[in-house]
Amino acid sequence: MSFLDTHLLSFIVFLPLVFAGVLAMLPREEHGELRVFSLIAMLTGAALGVYAYLRFDPAGPEFQLLYRARWFDEAGISYHVGVDGIAVSLLMLTAFLGPLVVLASWSFVTERVKEFHIALLVLQTMMLGAVVSLDLLLFYVFFEGMLIPMYLLVGVWGSEDRQMAATKFFVYTLGGSLLMLIALLGVYFIAMPAGSRTFDYATVYNAFLSANRELGACRGDPAACATLSPLAVTLRTWGPWMFGACVLAYAIKVPMFPVHTWLPDAHVQAPVAGSIILAGVMLKMGTFGFWRFAFPLFPAATQEFRVALAAISVVGIVYGALMCLAQRDVKKLIAYSSVSHLGFCMLGMLALTVEGATGSAYQMLNHGVSTGALFLLFGFLYERRHTRLMSDYGGIARVMPLFTAAFLVATFSSIAVPPTNGFVGEFLVLLGTFKSDLSLVLAVLASTGVILGAAYMLWMVQKVFFGQVTHGENQGLKDLGGREVLTALPFVALVLVMGLRPQPFLERLEPSARRLVARANVARPGAASPDAELLISALPLPPAGGTVAKSPEAPPRLPLRPARLATPPSSPSGAPEGVRVAPASP
Repeated sequence: MSFLDTHLLSFIVFLPLVFAGVLAMLPREEHGELRVFSLIAMLTGAALGVYAYLRFDPAGPEFQLLYRARWFDEAGISYHVGVDGIAVSLLMLTAFLGPLVVLASWSFVTERVKEFHIALLVLQTMMLGAVVSLDLLLFYVFFEGMLIPMYLLVGVWGSEDRQMAATKFFVYTLGGSLLMLIALLGVYFIAMPAGSRTFDYATVYNAFLSANRELGACRGDPAACATLSPLAVTLRTWGPWMFGACVLAYAIKVPMFPVHTWLPDAHVQAPVAGSIILAGVMLKMGTFGFWRFAFPLFPAATQEFRVALAAISVVGIVYGALMCLAQRDVKKLIAYSSVSHLGFCMLGMLALTVEGATGSAYQMLNHGVSTGALFLLFGFLYERRHTRLMSDYGGIARVMPLFTAAFLVATFSSIAVPPTNGFVGEFLVLLGTFKSDLSLVLAVLASTGVILGAAYMLWMVQKVFFGQVTHGENQGLKDLGGREVLTALPFVALVLVMGLRPQPFLERLEPSARRLVARANVARPGAASPDAELLISALPLPPAGGTVAKSPEAPPRLPLRPARLATPPSSPSGAPEGVRVAPASP
């Protein structure tokens, strides 16, 4: 591969951090210069994100644009990054939102402008790093690193109760993250023998695969439990506990019912940039954690607790929708809608059908676009009126027609009206759930969430936008200006493009969905997926003191097909003895 392709993900991840370092040296009173510089940084990252998305070949190897370097050899930690279909999609979503967040805050943030944009850029690095990490501890570092800049965004630039909301967010998510760290350390110690332990995701997963197959056989035939290997016995004893720790950590981040209570406060008190980032990207770190780590590493526990988790997801769908109907604060309504929408993402994954998993991944992208757009647009309105109550509005469509049109498009996306992106995602999730072996009652109850979603969103739109202008303050409101149209237009365009032409997005997500379903079903009695379909190709460590490991060269022009990885040698590769590595595609 070319130098750019080999280092592309590292450039994308650390470029915002480099710009943040340069930004720290600029004069703090030059607000315009600080904003322009931050916008340039985010635009550069967005361009590289689009290149990475186009560079990814859906028909190629599972993980592409791979790069691995030695980090802490003594502890088995390496800097290992790469993307599959879902990771490259979330990478592009994060990069896409970056410049729009800067534009959205252009006139909203007027104090500590320099520190605000530094926090944005650092947070961008942490989110991008978590998505591309293929080392368990590297993922944890980025996952935990998001907390500090987001805490500052809410606690320093938020509304009147910002410190309470920021503290609640920090305590909830930190507690979950520490539980996840304990689980990852448990995986580290039991996956490999002393002397060859590693945090490398592919190596750990491959080491667990045969033991997870044994647990699947044990579930179907109790007699097989008498011949379990030592690793399978350990996983049978401790796997549910480690799975539970990961579930709690990711459930808080999603957030799932009943550990969701930090989210409405954080959304309400956060500045518009914080709300967009929370809805657009940070909540997806929870669903992504389930997808990447919890379900593939612990398929036996996934099968054991799957129905309970699906039931909790459906409760979240219905509960979030009912809470929306009880709100009078617009931002809090949009926040509770996230609890409902992300319940669909979880239900699609737990259906363990290709349609459900694909819809879940697509719904992650949809939620980032539609709910991010709602927070953006209401932020513009809040900037003019400084009130969040529906009763303080009414008749806005008469004085702000452009704003109303954009908000309606985002609303239609949120309630899954054809031909918006939301329809594609929720349809696939429900289709996959009805086709699964989950109870039909769960699928029917989840469907009511669609009806309730239309009820609360259209009720809010009617209260805010239609009828007579009942407050004199609203009579003189200005419609969207040039910068605001420029910020809102990409959201509107993406809602329609993803609704009318979903196939280019789905073709990158479907292979990842098929692998997730196959890996989560390994511990199901009678699962017959071949090892070649389940194993992950492990990129070898470079020789000590040598160059970094990278993929071989690929053709120089777009559209490009990344070259297949060569099968790594048995022991100089850095992969421990006895770990099976998937052969390269011919």
